Amino acid sequence: MENDDLIQIGTVEYQRLATAMVMAGFSTFSLLYSVQPLLPEFSSTFGISPENSSLAVSLATGPMAIGILAAGWLSDRIGRRTLMIYSLISAALFGTLAAVAPTWESLLVLRCLSGIALAGVPAVAMTYIAEEVEPPAIGPAMGLYIAGSAFGGMIGRLGAAVATEWLGWRWAIASIGLFSAAAAIVFCASAPASRAFQPQRLSLRGFLGGYAYVLRDRVLLMLYGTGFLMMGAFVTIYNYVPYRLAVEPYGLGHAEIGAIFLLYMLGSASSAWFGKLAGRIGVRPTFWRPVVVLLIGLLLTAPSPLWLIISAISVVTMGFFGAHTVASSWVSRRAFANRSHASALYLFGYYAGSSLLGSAGGVMWSNWGWEGVTAFTAGLCITVLAIAFIIARAPPLADPRQPKTGQRLPG
Repeated sequence: MENDDLIQIGTVEYQRLATAMVMAGFSTFSLLYSVQPLLPEFSSTFGISPENSSLAVSLATGPMAIGILAAGWLSDRIGRRTLMIYSLISAALFGTLAAVAPTWESLLVLRCLSGIALAGVPAVAMTYIAEEVEPPAIGPAMGLYIAGSAFGGMIGRLGAAVATEWLGWRWAIASIGLFSAAAAIVFCASAPASRAFQPQRLSLRGFLGGYAYVLRDRVLLMLYGTGFLMMGAFVTIYNYVPYRLAVEPYGLGHAEIGAIFLLYMLGSASSAWFGKLAGRIGVRPTFWRPVVVLLIGLLLTAPSPLWLIISAISVVTMGFFGAHTVASSWVSRRAFANRSHASALYLFGYYAGSSLLGSAGGVMWSNWGWEGVTAFTAGLCITVLAIAFIIARAPPLADPRQPKTGQRLPG
């Protein structure tokens, strides 16, 4: 497909794409993480520990991580846009039904089904963008999707916390499900029909061969690892800070704790800004910068003054979303021939980090308090920073479309 046929920044099609991707990110992350500020409420209602309560998050993100690996194969057959539509609608249905779950176990089942349904959105969103827009617009468009994710995560968490304060957690979950359904409808109306997509009827063996291809590249492997580690650190902070702030010396209520999630607005701005920076100077000299911001924020959560904790979480949020934007766009740029497989593996690591490391953070909280959480998350981030400097020195791949000239891909 010629570059002139791809969606360009400033066009009506690009604005439609931007709206659709913001809505996709909003719906996905409001459903996925709206229960995060409700974890202490679940502990109280069902008489469970913080680690068990965190399963309301982990049993959505974990199955979604696994579902992402297969969603790419399905999208190759029915299309990226079509799969995202089905995923958003079915996830909103399961998310709404969770409000009437009679037991803790049934709530977890519905959260698991919602996570599986949502797998179709993040699995193909990056591929959908990379296929449909011109190369310089990949970073900015990805930034808009992640900005929508940050906004959805913020509104979902804040809305759930405020609704719980006034109406109870069941009404809170129901309201988030209905808002997500509305966002899904907007996506259906706005998302441009695919022009670059070509249906593929790969056998399962051929599809798995695509994973073998992208698992051979050392840089991609390390980028998958950064997603795992960064998301683990980020989710750990937001999973357990409500427990910290609900007791003395803070004693904050649901709505007050929920207001912390307004800091996600900074994540939206950060993802867009770092996406543009990566488009201008490249992903290699950009990636380490938001990682450093993330590490500083994690370390600053250790002191006890409330104002400093809130400030530190804002820094964590900006650093995380900036680093995620750059890492995900790097994966799409580098894996030219197998973008859907590479994106799926990156997101598998990303959500596996949310599920596994997010629950592991609960063990740190229960046994060593916030000092344990700080040490745990900072260690994860230092590892990411080391990886960032290693892969910055790795040579770009040769462009398979230019075998004679040896032209290099931007990743």
